[in-house]
Amino acid sequence: MSEKNLERRLLALSPENPLGPVGSVLTGGALCGTSLQNTSDGPVRASVEGAGRRVPGTILASPGEERTAPFQVVDGRSSLQSAPTERPGAVCAIGAFDGVHLGHRALIARAREEALARGDELVVVTFSPDPSVVLCPDHPQRLLLSDEARIGELRSIEGVGRVVVLDFTHELAALPYEKFVRETLGSLVDLDAVVVGSDFRLGAGSAGTVEALSELGRADGFDVIGMDLLDEGGSPVTATRIRGLLAEGRVEAAAGLLGRCHLVTGIVEHGRGEGTSLGFPTANVRVAAGLCLPAEGVYAGYVTYGGSAWPAAVNVGKPRSFSPGEEGESFLEASLLGFSGDLYGAVVGVSFVRWLREPRSFSSAHELERVVLGNVSWVRATLGSGEVELRGEWSA
Repeated sequence: MSEKNLERRLLALSPENPLGPVGSVLTGGALCGTSLQNTSDGPVRASVEGAGRRVPGTILASPGEERTAPFQVVDGRSSLQSAPTERPGAVCAIGAFDGVHLGHRALIARAREEALARGDELVVVTFSPDPSVVLCPDHPQRLLLSDEARIGELRSIEGVGRVVVLDFTHELAALPYEKFVRETLGSLVDLDAVVVGSDFRLGAGSAGTVEALSELGRADGFDVIGMDLLDEGGSPVTATRIRGLLAEGRVEAAAGLLGRCHLVTGIVEHGRGEGTSLGFPTANVRVAAGLCLPAEGVYAGYVTYGGSAWPAAVNVGKPRSFSPGEEGESFLEASLLGFSGDLYGAVVGVSFVRWLREPRSFSSAHELERVVLGNVSWVRATLGSGEVELRGEWSA
């Protein structure tokens, strides 16, 4: 399917071609890995079993903090351990896995097939922080998922026995690939096979290509499977491609490659409060540093907190009518439907379902109110008017 046709299919969620009644099912999820459905009475329900859970323990450290170990291991039962006590044969899927998009899931599915055929454990090996943060500190990639959300997504994939998170440091990057496989990886698993993308590179000088790893495997007794990148619309599914779509505001097409709507996390701060005067509360969200925001504009989406979510009209970028001359500053403001309470200081998730309009200045408060209320009305008619209950664990 071409990218244009893919996006046309996803544009079923649009002001020009809206969904039917709120009872419609949003398959593929407006939230991380969820499927939403309205019940006949009460709030919309969402099944998020295994999706986006908070990883327990101390897998991730805040910037500047020292970690307790050079790696952490999370098993499928959500317990934390420094190293497994028993080590069955393992098939390892290795990568940064930013976004845990459909290409990543296809690679892990191939590794699962291999593990099942061998009677092995499926182990996903990834890195924290993302390698780009260490290797390109002046121009790191804007990440599609926080480290914590990425690890939670990896853990939720069917068949994954453990997720091994390695501290990515300059020292680790400088290791020859042979030493990484034999000593670092070998200290964690009894390696039977490695599954990576065909463009994968590992170790000092990026010398650990699929061909080089295969030669090492023949010497050391493990197999290497290099998978061609998943193709969608004539182009490979990559995090870079998804970032490009988000930079254009094309959140629907990005969702088609992610397998879910794009989601960012941040802390709710005190803001201008104009939304309250229009009849709905406004959450001003300071997005976690380094996360990839879509292009400036207004979107339909959801704000998630604890075990619930609320439909929202989401503005990305400094509101022009109130802060002239400050355009371009990272800023996110969400007008929530059906919410009452206090979110100040809370960490929330914001997912982007549909582009609504580009940013603009307004000549009067009346014009601003008319357009904003129109955005909110579309969200209400399409995504619902109140709280969405999340089934299962979820945390921003």
